[in-house]
Amino acid sequence: MKAYSVDLRQKVIDAYNQQEGSQRQLAKRFRVSLTFIENLLKRYRTDGTVEPRAHGGGQGAKLSQEQEAVVATLVEENNDAILVELCDQLVQLG
Repeated sequence: MKAYSVDLRQKVIDAYNQQEGSQRQLAKRFRVSLTFIENLLKRYRTDGTVEPRAHGGGQGAKLSQEQEAVVATLVEENNDAILVELCDQLVQLG
């Protein structure tokens, strides 16, 4: 899921600072969850920023850069091959 925009985050902070409603009312007004409001306010108080945190990572790549280059070459040479065939060809090349 994509992070909420900095613009929306700043609008929420501004509305909260101007006492335009409770956290629950702001969540309803901006169509976000109450948890988002709570976490945003906590981050703003502790870090002084409304920027979203960096993505935490994820699963690493299964192929090395060299293997990706080989796959690209295989696809160029045989662009109608199905995935299973490309996998077999990659295994045969080592």
